[in-house]
Amino acid sequence: MTAVLLCWGAALWLEGAARLHTDVLVLAVALSLTLSSTQRTASTRRRLAALVLLPVTAAGAQFLGRLLMHHYALGAAVYTAGISLCIWIRRYGPAATRAGTLMTLPFVALLVVPGPALPPTAESGLVSWCWSAVIGELACACVWLVQALGDRYGPWRPDPAPPAPSAPRRVSSPRPRPSTRMALQMALAVAAAFWLGRFLFDGHWPWAVLTVYVAASGNRGRRDVLRKGVERFAGASVGTLLATGVAAAGITGRASVAVMFAILAVALWLRPLSYAYWAAGMTTALSLLLGYFGQDAARLLPTRLTAIAVGAALSVAAAWWFLPVKGRTGGRTVNRRPVTRQDEPRGVTRS
Repeated sequence: MTAVLLCWGAALWLEGAARLHTDVLVLAVALSLTLSSTQRTASTRRRLAALVLLPVTAAGAQFLGRLLMHHYALGAAVYTAGISLCIWIRRYGPAATRAGTLMTLPFVALLVVPGPALPPTAESGLVSWCWSAVIGELACACVWLVQALGDRYGPWRPDPAPPAPSAPRRVSSPRPRPSTRMALQMALAVAAAFWLGRFLFDGHWPWAVLTVYVAASGNRGRRDVLRKGVERFAGASVGTLLATGVAAAGITGRASVAVMFAILAVALWLRPLSYAYWAAGMTTALSLLLGYFGQDAARLLPTRLTAIAVGAALSVAAAWWFLPVKGRTGGRTVNRRPVTRQDEPRGVTRS
């Protein structure tokens, strides 16, 4: 959270100096929050790769956001192909897996930043592609600075990075590789979420798409996706109710921003206990954020919960009935390759 607040403060100054739109702050928070977990024990080579990949994909995601505004069907197709490609390339080993993880961060931030769901009158103020790249560089700098200072002067030390597991020998099989199956599952679920989200929820389609990604990206088997889908819906329900209560209490403007950061800090602290806590905290923060942009949290409560339920159902359906991936069953690991923390940064797992 120190890195997040530092990046937010720098972006706040940049917003005033360059007369940018408020979404630049949201992009800074989203990137620094997700980048912190993936770079905790990263080597110098991995960090240099992040310094190149993250700004480039952030700029590309901004183009994609504008494409979604003006040509929704085409933008949805490009988004679906891009997010699936980031999963498919895991077949080429740990380095490709890490690159794919970095490339997904701006795609997820695009769903968090309310740009594609903003009214047309606000589109002209959205951050440009070059400023998106600058925010990507800024997020990298803030995260690395805080982590370096924490490692040197703080009482905590990061867990050592586990050694890269050796790639299992490929057994001849007519079935696609797990990474290919996961990519196809993600493509099917995300495409369905884009279509149903726009058809059922109009401008609030990002809730359904984001739920699909969160539940299906860390696919360690059908039960794992089902569990995360249920936890996502339960946590989102609690978070939405909490955000509605905060709005009903009259907490708006800068006060709601302070509450937002406090809730994110608590959610990060409780996340190791259960993903439901993280889902509740993130949903509360997003609800307060959208309230800051003028949306009525109480009026949109049924729509938001329904969209989250639809996204969870789509991710579970794709994982269970479309090229299912073998995972953990009854406490026993079916895959031979062990799961490591390096392989699953913030909900993204191995091939």
